[in-house]
Amino acid sequence: MSSLDWIVLSFTLIAIIVYGIWKSRDQRDIDSYFLGNKSMPWFIVLLSIIGTQASAITFLSAPGQAYTDGMRFVQYYFGLPLAMVILCVTFVPIYHKLKVYTAYEFLESRFDVKTRTLTSVLFMLSRGLSTGISICAPSIILSSLLGWSIFWTNIGMGGLLIIYTVMGGTKAVSYTQTLQLVIVFTGMFLAGWMVVHLLPADVSFTDALHVSGKMDKLNVIVTDFKWKDKYNIWSGLIGGFFLAFSYFGTDQSQVGRYLTAKSVKESRLGLLMNGLVKVPMQFLILMLGALVFVFYLYFRAPIYFNEAQLVKSYESAEGPKIKALEAQYNELSTTKQVQVKALAAAIKTGSDAEINRAKSALQQTDKASQVIRKEALDAIKASTPGTDTDDTNYIFLHFVIHNLPKGLVGLLIAIIFLAAWGSIAAALNSLSSTTVIDIYKRLIKPDGSDRHYLRVSKMWTLIWGIFCIAVAQFASGLGSLIEAVNVLGSWFYGTILGIFLMAFYAKRTKGTAIFWAALVAEIVVIVVFMMDVISFLWLNVLGCLLVIVLGVIIQMVMNRGLLKK
Repeated sequence: MSSLDWIVLSFTLIAIIVYGIWKSRDQRDIDSYFLGNKSMPWFIVLLSIIGTQASAITFLSAPGQAYTDGMRFVQYYFGLPLAMVILCVTFVPIYHKLKVYTAYEFLESRFDVKTRTLTSVLFMLSRGLSTGISICAPSIILSSLLGWSIFWTNIGMGGLLIIYTVMGGTKAVSYTQTLQLVIVFTGMFLAGWMVVHLLPADVSFTDALHVSGKMDKLNVIVTDFKWKDKYNIWSGLIGGFFLAFSYFGTDQSQVGRYLTAKSVKESRLGLLMNGLVKVPMQFLILMLGALVFVFYLYFRAPIYFNEAQLVKSYESAEGPKIKALEAQYNELSTTKQVQVKALAAAIKTGSDAEINRAKSALQQTDKASQVIRKEALDAIKASTPGTDTDDTNYIFLHFVIHNLPKGLVGLLIAIIFLAAWGSIAAALNSLSSTTVIDIYKRLIKPDGSDRHYLRVSKMWTLIWGIFCIAVAQFASGLGSLIEAVNVLGSWFYGTILGIFLMAFYAKRTKGTAIFWAALVAEIVVIVVFMMDVISFLWLNVLGCLLVIVLGVIIQMVMNRGLLKK
């Protein structure tokens, strides 16, 4: 990056830190640290919810996901609006009425302490592991820019986030996310505009979309039903609904955001607006990836987007083979540049015969180049055993660094950092609140002072930050980060949602029955995932239904005296 880019990047990040700490300067107890004294208006709640969910993974990995697999990932969010409506009617007024710090406090009065503790632990496992993956995203950027080992960039990025969250608390998270998202949306709009602007002069935005569609990158709706298909309209509407319902209704990283609202009305407005905004937002981010795909049809794409690793592979025994394959790949790229122009010209004529002929030629060349690319990736992996050759997370970063003007590169990198900070800080804050309120204050020291709990809360924020850094060291080999974090969440969210649904609506079912039902359901979900029987979104449905069915059955057996209560 240029000196101007580094100045823009540094200034933006420092300004956000100072702003967040200044806005949270009046925190004196855990009420201000975790709930921000319940003073947030609905639009701050909305932006905080979006900022918590839209991590750096969203802006770094989602365009790469569309580049490689098309826009069908957007179906993952189709169940979210309905989930927001039901949450506003059911969960939100209950949480406000109970005046809880965490979503799990209610479970003890409804069931018992062991069920509350189990649910808290399931959440902390899920959120702790997911946050570690989220730290990896900005670390990848630093690693690529500076050529440093991702081990050290994970530590550096994680350390900054720990300082930011420990000092700021939830108020810093909420207010800085508001400013962050304004910058994020501005920057992503500029990036989309630049993709189209950098295309040849005779290629318009509409032309780019037509070409993208012909190359199967605008596959927004997939109606074919397959249990193992990760993204179709059925898994999105049903599995996505259960995941969103659990994530926004029972995950403390989200519940903690709308518990800061002034009233039930403000919480509901924030959630409902999130339901309206999230799908179009994700659609546009994925469309950006589809446009980047078209850009790399007109201009040569690298054979491997992780440039630092590619350069290292040149020095290995596989180096000559990789360079030879790269030369073949570049020749095919030149051919594709001619063919995509022919396809765009055919589209303008409206002749189906010409369009199909040009499309077929381009698809065949693209398929041949993918065969060569796979062979090269195998050679890169052989050159450095253990290397992750899934470069989905590097595609958009490569485009930004090599094609955007000075200053805008620094802003886009800052945007990805800001998204990471907002999401990860909220997660660390929720992990700390759950640990202190549901474990420490309940089971270890119930009679501490407010100052004591505030001090312990900051200590646990530090501990969870260190844990997440440790997880991040293993996350770089997981491929597409946006997919990995959602797969991981699906291991736990169905089970947690089942516990809460039984708590609210099955008044005759007691804690012991739900405790064992949840344990069995969680084990079954993990086993089913390892057997690769269904796609990950269906795990949310499976976990929830298992808790409900097993909870009812176990309670019936206990009522008949066949098991101890």
